[in-house]
Amino acid sequence: MLRSWVEVSLDRIAANYRAVKQTVGDVEVMPVVKADAYRHGAGAVAHRLEEEGVRWLAVSNVQEGVRLREDGLRSRILVMADTLAAGGDAWRGYRLTPVLHRLEDIAVLPAGVKYHLKVDSGMSRLGVRAEPEDIVRAVQGTPIEGIMTHFASSANFQSSETDDQVAIFEQLASQLPVEYVHLSSTSPIHFGLRHTWRNLVRPGLALYGYVSGARGPAPAHLLEVTPALTWKARILLVKQLPAGARIGYGGLSTVDRSSTIAIIGAGYADGIPHRLSNRGQVIAGGQMVNILGAVSMDVTTIDVTEVPHLQIGDEVTLLGPGLDAQAMARTAGTIAYAVLCGINSRVSRVFV
Repeated sequence: MLRSWVEVSLDRIAANYRAVKQTVGDVEVMPVVKADAYRHGAGAVAHRLEEEGVRWLAVSNVQEGVRLREDGLRSRILVMADTLAAGGDAWRGYRLTPVLHRLEDIAVLPAGVKYHLKVDSGMSRLGVRAEPEDIVRAVQGTPIEGIMTHFASSANFQSSETDDQVAIFEQLASQLPVEYVHLSSTSPIHFGLRHTWRNLVRPGLALYGYVSGARGPAPAHLLEVTPALTWKARILLVKQLPAGARIGYGGLSTVDRSSTIAIIGAGYADGIPHRLSNRGQVIAGGQMVNILGAVSMDVTTIDVTEVPHLQIGDEVTLLGPGLDAQAMARTAGTIAYAVLCGINSRVSRVFV
């Protein structure tokens, strides 16, 4: 009997992919399955997406790409955020496509390996920041297959930052005919920024059922997606506490009445944000109940006084209908990405 687990609906991920594909039409879709597919299970997710017809997958590092190949994935795999040296023989041996972030790396590219070049158009993170004519000169006669950039604030319609980045990127794109040109992840798809789609998009969060909220006067949104992951844990113990009892490390909570508490088998080592201590909620017995005291490494205490029928072994929902990753993130003062990716690998995955 599992103590804590996530249930992943591959059907929902497939439906979310189809929603993206229907939205962008003839534009190629490259699903992002880095970070173990945002903790949904990269191998299973990628196989299902291949069944839907995807031809590209995006990962963060060489190790992620190698694992997909060893799991039998056949799609092209773009490694977006690693060094060329980290790949060694894997670029050819595992048929991985590197994203280069320095013009100097072109000279040491392994023979026969195509690459995509990332342009730092204003995020000041990974990518080449150089004059367009210098970039064009450096890539002439090399096996460059694509150029890309990454937006810093594509859901912020109070700022011109995205338009500024597009303008910088287009100065190069207009001079460099390549097979693939890609700028957009989930938000530019969701908000219909068609001029940024070009001929390939890289959706991540939308595949798993989420889109970021907009700032400012946003266009009408285009995507309708559904969360694909439900996170559950079992009750390890139910007990009665007298009024005045203090709970957990530091006695962070004190019950003001005779109370029934339950201890669930998941804590911050499993991915429950510690900042949910004495403020978060879970769903128990079909009701929203409060977390009491500090979230511990392996267990969390909840108030089930109003749900008296609960017993050892019963399921509690940490994420699911009525309490999604965005809701948890708001309470914890973080973002949905961090909630999903924070679910530890020791939490079992069940594909439904």
